[in-house]
Amino acid sequence: MSWEQVYEQWINEENIPENLKKELKDLKEDPEKCQDAFYAPLEFGTAGMRGILGVGINRMNIFTIRQATEGLARFMDAEGMETKRRGVAIAYDSRHMSPEFAMEAAKTLANHDIPAFVFESLRPTPELSFAVRHLNAFSGIMITASHNPAAYNGYKVYGADGGQMPPADADALTKYVREVENPLKVDVLAEDKAKERDLISIIGEEVDTAYLKEIKNVTINQELINEMGKELKLVYTPLHGTGKMLGEKALKQAGFEKFVLVPEQAIADPDFTTVKSPNPEEHSAFEYAIRLGEKEDADLLIATDPDADRLGAAVRLPNGSYQVLTGNQLGSIMIQYILEAHKQAGTLPENAVVLKSIVSSELATAITAKYNTKMVDVLTGFKFIAEKIEQYEADHSQTFMFGFEESYGYLVKSFVRDKDAIQALVLLAEVAAFYKKQGKTLYDGLQDIFKEYGYFEEKTISVTLSGIEGSEKIKALMKRFREEAPTAFADIKVTQTEDFKELTRTFADGKVESLTTPPSDVLKYFLEDGSWIAIRPSGTEPKIKFYLATKAASQLEVDQKIKNFEQAVNDITK
Repeated sequence: MSWEQVYEQWINEENIPENLKKELKDLKEDPEKCQDAFYAPLEFGTAGMRGILGVGINRMNIFTIRQATEGLARFMDAEGMETKRRGVAIAYDSRHMSPEFAMEAAKTLANHDIPAFVFESLRPTPELSFAVRHLNAFSGIMITASHNPAAYNGYKVYGADGGQMPPADADALTKYVREVENPLKVDVLAEDKAKERDLISIIGEEVDTAYLKEIKNVTINQELINEMGKELKLVYTPLHGTGKMLGEKALKQAGFEKFVLVPEQAIADPDFTTVKSPNPEEHSAFEYAIRLGEKEDADLLIATDPDADRLGAAVRLPNGSYQVLTGNQLGSIMIQYILEAHKQAGTLPENAVVLKSIVSSELATAITAKYNTKMVDVLTGFKFIAEKIEQYEADHSQTFMFGFEESYGYLVKSFVRDKDAIQALVLLAEVAAFYKKQGKTLYDGLQDIFKEYGYFEEKTISVTLSGIEGSEKIKALMKRFREEAPTAFADIKVTQTEDFKELTRTFADGKVESLTTPPSDVLKYFLEDGSWIAIRPSGTEPKIKFYLATKAASQLEVDQKIKNFEQAVNDITK
């Protein structure tokens, strides 16, 4: 059907809620917006789906939620009765329509006699991952748009291991979702009837208690915290999201006493009124935390995104101001501390392993090499880190120590199988306590790392290209990079190119090798000076990302290299 026909189908549907009916009528006056809302279904990929709230098949609304969940229910139907009995855990964040979407998902599952375990109120994504494992559920649904602006919401699906579904399962699920042709015709069971039949159960405190019990194991040196927990001054902001309750409890439980919450941002607010974007990657997200930090003379400022799976931090500089660290810097600081602390305690396993994404810093690799710890690179997406953890637990070949992505995602302990900002919050506070005991800040600790391993710097350039035209531009850019392969960036020669879609590694002399990862639309260029540049369309947002990474003998030199690479990328993409 054409988008006009789909629109007519919706405007003639009797069961459309009043708010969506009004939006449908308004869209008739704006053909361009109407086309964007109806030209194609909201893409359901390996991480689920994410989009702007509103009416239409290309928007997040109760009907697209039902469609996605109907696909999951059919997938579980095909797996058999035992799978269905295990049910699905469902959590949601502080965004507009999140509680409603969670219940719509539960009602859709109930119509298939699949029990749903729905959290009583907003909870972090990592707790949903934990709940799937804790309840032995077959799957999990998280209603969240992570760190996107207020106009967005999303839907993420988790497998039985608590990780986002790996490609094979995700592809099978996607097939079932796409077979649901008309989201308006998906049946749901009434909430009261579903509860009467024990197909919807409300969960909360018991899972919180079990999660917090596991969080205790994140702490490595309790004696250090016992000594310094009363001294470390910490400012924490959950950025209007889900992190407040568990973050506060986790810090107190570990023994940190001198932390304060940013009061304006401790309130769950779907409009995120104090920030342009509730993203701890953005320096502007720290405006309120910096103001409070200066007042409190805080050692460290920490922010978590709305669903508390990502964490950012700002460290105090010698002049008293604060600098927001990159995800790569935070990951490297935590790896250095974890490996050194375990080495000193005699608890560093011989088969220790750290996991990171292919677009994360090589500084982390240099650190692991010093401690004879294996570094394994995986595709971008924490599900690939979760897959490796599952493999290691099955074959006992490696002992997982830490996993991270440059986009501010970290995992310390494997009782969760996704990024966990609550775990990272507790660990980073311990690292700050470690340096404070030496009369240092985390900034000083980072400088010590640079002096030992060299100055590494990375930068991510995100280009947003929205709508139908934007999607086509992103495809055209990737096609161009493949057909007109760059031989140099900023006059530094490319020595090899990795194409993760074609699964090839091509050297400058024409030699070609095969890659062994699952396919992914990523290009990575290695340069003769040890730098690298990667290009990747985002899987969840209308963006194409360019990752720049280099190393030099000084901060000045590394800054200049990054500027040169940034200019080179801008020149190529004009």
